[in-house]
Amino acid sequence: MNIKYTLTTLLLSIVSIVTFAQQKEFIIKWQDNIELRYSKHNVVSVYGFQSKNFIYDADERSISYTDNIQLSLNNPSFKITNVQYSDISTKQLIAYDINRITEDINFKAHQTNARGKSGTYIEFNPIVKRNGRYKKVESVRVSFFQNNQRAAVPSVSFPVSNSEMSNGDWYKFYIEKDGVYKMDRSFFSSLGIDVGNVNPQNIRLFGNGGRAIPLLNSEVDAYDVTENAVKFIGEADGVFDSNDHMLFYGLSSKGWDENNRSHINPYADKTYYYINVSAQNGKRIQPLSEPTAAVTRVITDFDEYQFHEVDEENIVRLGRRWFGNRFDINSNQTFNFDFPKLDVSQQVNLRVYAAASAASATYMGVTLNDVTVDNFSFTPITFARLATEDSFQGNRSVSDTNLRVNLTYNNAGNPSASAYLDYISIEGTSFLKSLGEQFSFKKNQVAFLTGVGEYRISDAETVSEIWDVTDMYNITSKANTGASTFTFKASLGELRNYVALVESDFYTPLKDNSSVVANSNLKGTIFLNESGAQEDIDYLVVAPDRFKIQAERLAEINAQVQGLRTRVITLDEIYAEFNTGNQDIGAIRNFVKYIYDNATTDKLKYLCLFGDASFDMKDRIPNNANYVPTFHTVPSFSLITSFMSDDYFGMMDANEGQMGAADRLDIAVGRVLANSNQQANEMVNKVQQYYEQDSYGSWRNRMTILSDDVDDSWEFRLENNLNNLADDIVAERPFMNMVKLHSDAFTQETSAGGELYPKVNEVLLNNIQLGSLVVNYFGHGGEDGLAHERIFQKTDAEGLSNICRYNLFVTITCEFTRFDNPYRVTGGEITYWNPSGGAISLVTTTREITVDLGERVNEKFAGYLFDFNDTGYVSVAEALRLAKNDEANNLKKVVFYVGDPALKLAIPEPNIKLTKINGIAISDPSVPALEALGRITLTGEVVDASDQVITDYNGKLSTTIYDKKQNRTTLGNDGVADSSGLLLLDYETLGEIIFRGQATVVNGVFEFEFVVPRDISIPLGEGRVSFYAKRENALENQNGVNSSIMIGGINTSAPADDLPPQIEAFMNDESFVSGGTTNDSPFLLLKLSDDNGINTSSGIGHDITAVLDGDESNPQVLNDYYETEPDDFTRGKVKYQYNDLESGLHTLTIKAWDVYNNSISTEIQFVVVNENDELVIERVLNYPNPFIDYTEFWFNHNSSSDLDIMVQIYTVTGKLVKTLQGNSSTGNKGGNASLFRGLPWNGRDDFGDKIGKGVYVYKLTVKSTGTNKKVVKFEKLVIL
Repeated sequence: MNIKYTLTTLLLSIVSIVTFAQQKEFIIKWQDNIELRYSKHNVVSVYGFQSKNFIYDADERSISYTDNIQLSLNNPSFKITNVQYSDISTKQLIAYDINRITEDINFKAHQTNARGKSGTYIEFNPIVKRNGRYKKVESVRVSFFQNNQRAAVPSVSFPVSNSEMSNGDWYKFYIEKDGVYKMDRSFFSSLGIDVGNVNPQNIRLFGNGGRAIPLLNSEVDAYDVTENAVKFIGEADGVFDSNDHMLFYGLSSKGWDENNRSHINPYADKTYYYINVSAQNGKRIQPLSEPTAAVTRVITDFDEYQFHEVDEENIVRLGRRWFGNRFDINSNQTFNFDFPKLDVSQQVNLRVYAAASAASATYMGVTLNDVTVDNFSFTPITFARLATEDSFQGNRSVSDTNLRVNLTYNNAGNPSASAYLDYISIEGTSFLKSLGEQFSFKKNQVAFLTGVGEYRISDAETVSEIWDVTDMYNITSKANTGASTFTFKASLGELRNYVALVESDFYTPLKDNSSVVANSNLKGTIFLNESGAQEDIDYLVVAPDRFKIQAERLAEINAQVQGLRTRVITLDEIYAEFNTGNQDIGAIRNFVKYIYDNATTDKLKYLCLFGDASFDMKDRIPNNANYVPTFHTVPSFSLITSFMSDDYFGMMDANEGQMGAADRLDIAVGRVLANSNQQANEMVNKVQQYYEQDSYGSWRNRMTILSDDVDDSWEFRLENNLNNLADDIVAERPFMNMVKLHSDAFTQETSAGGELYPKVNEVLLNNIQLGSLVVNYFGHGGEDGLAHERIFQKTDAEGLSNICRYNLFVTITCEFTRFDNPYRVTGGEITYWNPSGGAISLVTTTREITVDLGERVNEKFAGYLFDFNDTGYVSVAEALRLAKNDEANNLKKVVFYVGDPALKLAIPEPNIKLTKINGIAISDPSVPALEALGRITLTGEVVDASDQVITDYNGKLSTTIYDKKQNRTTLGNDGVADSSGLLLLDYETLGEIIFRGQATVVNGVFEFEFVVPRDISIPLGEGRVSFYAKRENALENQNGVNSSIMIGGINTSAPADDLPPQIEAFMNDESFVSGGTTNDSPFLLLKLSDDNGINTSSGIGHDITAVLDGDESNPQVLNDYYETEPDDFTRGKVKYQYNDLESGLHTLTIKAWDVYNNSISTEIQFVVVNENDELVIERVLNYPNPFIDYTEFWFNHNSSSDLDIMVQIYTVTGKLVKTLQGNSSTGNKGGNASLFRGLPWNGRDDFGDKIGKGVYVYKLTVKSTGTNKKVVKFEKLVIL
């Protein structure tokens, strides 16, 4: 964002009172050909300097130096003591707009504060024009001072108090233009007010006007509905008579707003006002107080302002600038403005703003009353700017009071080109006289004058009075007694706004079908808990009414799991009390700030925005999804500088809110993307599952990194830096089993659609399916997926089924989650929305981001996420908050957190220790190595933070043993080289898994045995043992690692074994019989056994494999899906899910090996029945059967949709005794999706009475909610 939208605390070169100074020197290291890369083909080459401080605006082609520094000063001022310059060549300036280069470096310093952590943000122009020559800055030396004479920006906060809306009866209506409105007895009655029993003196008007709430925190003047002064005719007798009426001044949503560069409020068109009826007298308009001093200036004219602006189209679907009056076929349009009182002897000020989107240059002619004013030139669009604008601002002479602005668009022969009008405004000098209609007037010049001014309104016979509406809450008036020249006086020196009233020309307000407004007191009750006691708030959810139930579920989860003090408040509640019912992001921010500022000890930590957002905040586009609005920049043409951000809601300091680079986040903000109640329910379900029993597992010890390949030499840094980051994480958190997927380490394949990495895609999906705590991708990306080789696409995200093993998906790459465009669903959204797989949350980008910035944010984020400083793990959103606060580049705001902001990574607690190998302590020099075919017993302990055994710890241990680390090298698939040769990455990765098994932990101690596979790497070296334990009957888990265990050699005295392992294969469940039917995404279940164990060490050709329909070139390797039975390494299971299989008969050929490399094969056949063709219900039973007082009903099905299920139990004579109903969504979480187990029955009838022993018949009716297909089955049950 352009820095002119940020607040500079103070710029001083000379200070009056100082205590001490601190010197800082900022040195610039200039270099040629710095490539700023936003995406693969979007590159800008510039003359610049070190990336940490280098800010280049590709939209405006401007440059800044920025930095975050620490000073031991509060609210510092500064003095520049030295600047070193040198010449800069024309060639070096080619990437810059020299018209933006200033004569001074314009050094600025902003004090920053982030939740009590203070700092200073500095910026300056590193290129200047001095004495007609362009210079570059080599260094700047600055002295910073403590200035005790100057105050910082005052803190703006409103103490806890009851809302005005807590008492009385409330009613609403709305207006659509500025002016004086009349509300008569009939209108009051239509609102629902009992006018026959109300004292009009007790009628009060509340409203904050229709302009947008100021972005800057310090400019906000109200945190409640505000009473407006009104004039009530006939109220003196205390009776609402038929001719009584109320007059008030209404400020609508239309009028120039510099913050938004628009005449139209970006958030709302209607402006709501409230009527309150209570026992309190209302505020009334008071007489105008005129100065008594002599008149020094007579004012007989005013500055009349008219505009034309229509918001119909957002050209690039970015930002908050909207346009209207499209110029394509209709290339010539005229706009008329009538100024009947215009003084044509004076020039008018004309402003015209327009934009165009075309691949080639186009033009627009502008005329005023047929006289050419300007010729706009719209440059072609670029990757950085998808539309261009031109404008005219200037004074012109006219000879007529009817003004015509004509715009003629020339598309230069490009039929796809279009232009759009932003707005036209004309301000002219008009005579201060009445034409029999109410009118507003002001004189801009008076703000710069001193003395007393006398306003003289001519032809004023119809003017009843004038109102001073400068302060819309406290209006004053002066009546006219019928004089033809009406005068009043005012002090000069400030701009004041007036309205001349005419009795026959009052506006009439409008109303909705429902006018009653409920009482509200968020301000007075938000800190009260359910017991009525005062408490601070940790976690706030803001949601629309439609998602409130699911938002409350999410809040309750965080209250139960993390002990957070939570509140859920709806948008309508916030808008009602903080902005008189008008939508505005400022109302949300102000409510959040009210909570933050008024905390007793613990300030608000987390803000969850529950619902999707859109670039259209007024529902102009079809299928819009503006459930919880977000901040959008005014710049609206660039995927680089035009961004949206939820950071706005978390910036609480007085000098923050305009979203400048100096603003710092005080609250961790997250957004739950949801477009429907079903989706909201599914997203909360995923959070709930993340904390539940089924989500515990050794996958929490695994992380996956994924890098793009090297298509250009500069891209080598992407995989190299990500690899280094992975190594840093493991160094800090050794328990993390880091899976490195460097695309360039796999064979690239060529297809009709371009180069692909199908093996990368397969391995990535397998790792997600098995479970990775974090998946971190760095490289190119877009809305449809990751990398140009399509290694992860939207279809992949849709097919994920890693239920209860949800990952944090980190993709700090361009536009992967541009969720504010309802016209296009992105890969990030689908990854998050998958109800039974994908991600629990995203750290992602919503716009393009430079590689340098993405790398810095990714690295800083990882440091906070994995607690490199050992200060304690924080939530994902909090880690991102801290990382963004460390970064000086304002484009950091395109990095978004999607998900629950309080969610922490499910990192197990330490520690699990390996203590013995074959009974010998691991500290003993004679401890044995793990030799091929050696029988090994491992012993260990679960210990606390003091390294003491937790003697009451009982549970299940999962162990993964890795062979020695492997040194690998990427392949250089694209042949990219530099001066030193082919660019290849040498990296270290985990060794092959040689054992994965389970054991029982008893009183904190465990022991298990296994046989080391023949296929290990024989040279001796350090392997890795990864432990994970889950405590029984508790949601508690631990982990640990040993990276010094020695693996290698061969046990030459191992007993012989030439017997193959045993294998059983099933589909979906163990009752399956080969040839049976399945759904199109069935589970393959394998039961394997061998006296010496199953081989999973990935020896060449010695994997557990499944070949579908004879396609031996594409076997599915199942090693990673195998795990032994607890305390028995000789037996284990595989569970693997196929997805989207074609209908018909399929054959699976399964092969497995034991650790001695003996093999066995088996086949299983199954028939896939597509649920859209037929709903198949098989193996219907109740279990147990017979039963006494408990049974439940089971069946297999082929449906991926929810099933409505009904069981009706009859006597053998046909009498209905019991009806049970349910839904398949209550089925097996994390289990077999095609097996239903549920609808428990206690053997009692519909009246609760025990029914007799004997044989009964039950009727099972199953209906798919997705296809509406229905199946009925009959079976028998026996009650004992």
